[in-house]
Amino acid sequence: MKIVVLDGYTMQLGEEEWGRLHVYGEVVYYDRTDLDQIVDRSAGADVIFTNKVPLTAEVLSQLPDLKFISVLATGYNMVDLQAARSRDISVSNVPVYGTGSVAQHTTALILELSNHVGLHSQAVREGEWSQQTDWTFWKSENRELSGQTIGIVGFGRIGRRVGEIVHALDMTVWAADVLQVDPPDYDGFAWKSIAEVFAGADWITLHCPLLPDNEGFVNLALLETMKPTAFLVNAARGPLVVDRDLAEALNRGLLAGAALDVVTQEPIAADNPLLSAQNCIITPHMAWASNLARPSLLATAIGNVCNFLEGKPENVVN
Repeated sequence: MKIVVLDGYTMQLGEEEWGRLHVYGEVVYYDRTDLDQIVDRSAGADVIFTNKVPLTAEVLSQLPDLKFISVLATGYNMVDLQAARSRDISVSNVPVYGTGSVAQHTTALILELSNHVGLHSQAVREGEWSQQTDWTFWKSENRELSGQTIGIVGFGRIGRRVGEIVHALDMTVWAADVLQVDPPDYDGFAWKSIAEVFAGADWITLHCPLLPDNEGFVNLALLETMKPTAFLVNAARGPLVVDRDLAEALNRGLLAGAALDVVTQEPIAADNPLLSAQNCIITPHMAWASNLARPSLLATAIGNVCNFLEGKPENVVN
């Protein structure tokens, strides 16, 4: 059996982790694969691992030996599921691996917007504290989270974990989700609509999947309903937010700030208006990639292959 890994670089894992694949057959590994290389590199493959390399209907039509696609992520929009199904190619994803990692990064973004730790550390290193007359100073006011309301849009595994963390910080938790089931048992929780969340919450954090009907739903019209003291956090999917609209809203003071781990085009374009927007923190789509999450992701992806070969497929999305 031939196994092809099309874009393993972002996993940043060593030979030991990838080496577990060799028990299943010949393994051909690539750090990255360009669009014009996909078919040639995948020729003869029984199994393909992909993260962001697209496997379109046209590509799949040229891979007659392919039986299984293991997606190295939760999202699987890079695979044409209908085309795969029509060719009897199973596609699996990794639905659970980064809950703690993403929730922790989301919390870090919230705390950075609240306390500006990086700004003050840099100021100290640049000598600003040494030059002060008094024993304390600050360049921005610390915002205490206790008593504030956070609206969580998308209340799945990650959203619920974020809710638990911020509840421990004495925040009131609102959640907007299509499925309003199994509410948490802590005090102050309430189900709300997206409109209610954006209009009333002090903090809004996105944890919903990207679907055809919610792409760009965070647009200028919705941002204009926010309180000018409120903050937006997005560690879900970049296209949920219209970048230029958020930049305009920040520059107009329609909200107090934003923290993003994702943007519409990644890597971020040099002319993305968010790069120069006021009060905007951006990290490079790294919330998923903790030291524990990445090995867990790969272990599940390899397990998906093993289960498929044993006739017990799991995490199949088509």
